[in-house]
Amino acid sequence: MSLYSNRTRSSGFTLIEILIALALLSVILAAIYGTFFLSHRALEGMDESMVRLQESRRALDILKRELDSSVYIASDRNTMLRIVDRDFGGRQAVELTFTTLSVLRPGLSRITYYIEEDDGRLNLFKKVESPYADQETEGVDIIEDMEAFSIEAKYNDIWVRTWDTEINGEIPSELRIELTVKVKERRVTLFDTASPKVGRTI
Repeated sequence: MSLYSNRTRSSGFTLIEILIALALLSVILAAIYGTFFLSHRALEGMDESMVRLQESRRALDILKRELDSSVYIASDRNTMLRIVDRDFGGRQAVELTFTTLSVLRPGLSRITYYIEEDDGRLNLFKKVESPYADQETEGVDIIEDMEAFSIEAKYNDIWVRTWDTEINGEIPSELRIELTVKVKERRVTLFDTASPKVGRTI
């Protein structure tokens, strides 16, 4: 009889063993949850950063293509390319207006890229309208919370920050575009060069 009772006692778990197992399990689960939570937050941050960079890159590519297709005809006062150098608290923010052959509408379009400040944040806007109509259109928000937006034009092998076809009488041969955005507290500058081709010998 005593041999049977000893066997039944040794085949079960004591309360202390169960408590130790539960404590170990809770520590392991807490570690797994903490790792998962940190990984999830890191991935979310990476996703936001990647989306921001992709949006900026796409806006830069579109602007480059539009400038490559820009049109200026000296006899047509509705065609133009104007770069106005502006500044918001030490941050460069040009205003660019030009006529181009755009996929957004048939014929010529007058496109304006400009910066608006909102609570110290710089937002890039884009406006597309007909160069032959006086109707004003609303600008569309392209990139929020930018650090800088600059355009430089090549003039006699020198890069200049302003341009006006009414004064210069021609469109520049090259334009340098820079977009600076903040990604995870770091300033990232994207740049490209556009070469207007309409009306030029290639």
